[in-house]
Amino acid sequence: MAAPSDAMRGWRPPVALVDVGVVVGVALVISIAITVARESNSGPPDALAYALGGLIAVLVLGRRRWPRGVLIGSAAVLVLYYALQYPGISPALALAVPLYVAAVAGRIRWSLGVVAFFVLAAVLVRAGGEREQLLPLLVDTVETTSLMVVVVLLGASMRSRRQRAAAAARALAAAEAEREREGARRVAEERLRIARELHDVLAHTIATVTVQAGVAVDVLDDSPAEARAALREIRTASRAAMEELRAAVGVLRDGDRGAPLAPLPTLQQLDGLLSVARRSGVHVGLDRSGDSRPLPAAVELTAYRIVQESLTNVVRHARAGTATVALRYRPDALVVEIADDGPGPSQGGDGAAGHGINGMRERAAALGGSLLAGPRDGGGFGVVATLPLELPT
Repeated sequence: MAAPSDAMRGWRPPVALVDVGVVVGVALVISIAITVARESNSGPPDALAYALGGLIAVLVLGRRRWPRGVLIGSAAVLVLYYALQYPGISPALALAVPLYVAAVAGRIRWSLGVVAFFVLAAVLVRAGGEREQLLPLLVDTVETTSLMVVVVLLGASMRSRRQRAAAAARALAAAEAEREREGARRVAEERLRIARELHDVLAHTIATVTVQAGVAVDVLDDSPAEARAALREIRTASRAAMEELRAAVGVLRDGDRGAPLAPLPTLQQLDGLLSVARRSGVHVGLDRSGDSRPLPAAVELTAYRIVQESLTNVVRHARAGTATVALRYRPDALVVEIADDGPGPSQGGDGAAGHGINGMRERAAALGGSLLAGPRDGGGFGVVATLPLELPT
């Protein structure tokens, strides 16, 4: 997979272009519905009829700031259209976008209230007008109600998914922050313990050396044997102190293998990351191939961090429904692949996704490996990291 150019990664159309497309689409659908509508007791559509349909489309422009106002205003315009005896059009077509955006914004009760109003009004008007058979009236009512309710449910589902995605992203960030805080706390505690031990050992050794050195100086001429004993004591204490220092420095430099300074995550802990991402509504699968085995700690940590950052980007930016994490164990390297079916990070965002990809690339490079990230040929976004098992010296 070739690395994409910045211009191709996560492109999204401008907001103004999206708004124009929505308005034109809504106006076109309503105009077609008005044109093809036929009712025996209604007059032919004129310019005012199409203007009212266009007004409903224009009102959609305010859907982001005033979703409830757009719904109420569109419903009022549609009621005026019906009151002027124009050919009847389905409210499911005219109010689809206002109902959807209101449900996405959490105004589900208002959306269902508008649905109930138009369904009840249609039943009363048709039942009180010309004599009409019950079955066609029932079929039309059920059809219109079903379409409008489906639109509302789609909006509510989208709202729920966005909430889950936001909650999962916050949970991932909180878990990482908690892990970092716990690691920092344990490092601080271990350093304090080593500092106390160093103080005790060095203070005792220096005191011993000072005293024995003074004795040796005092008795060097009169009692050489006693001076030699004092010097031997200095040598013994110095050797003991050197061993203590060597052990303490080894713990600080490489970590005590029996009791690590901080819990470093490994690939065996991937299930925790996957379960958090799944709670966002993203279906995440894990695939291992090759000779699965323990790897050098630096390789496992880097692979874990790459998977963690990639899943965070999937939840927050990719707007993906599915993602796959693959671990390919080769004799000389570990290949980590993360792929999703979303459009990828957005250029118009805050740049968090781009910084995260740069950070992953730097982690891989520190081990002598490489990382590619970008849109996949079959759609979606992918990350492929190759981490050599023989670390650079």
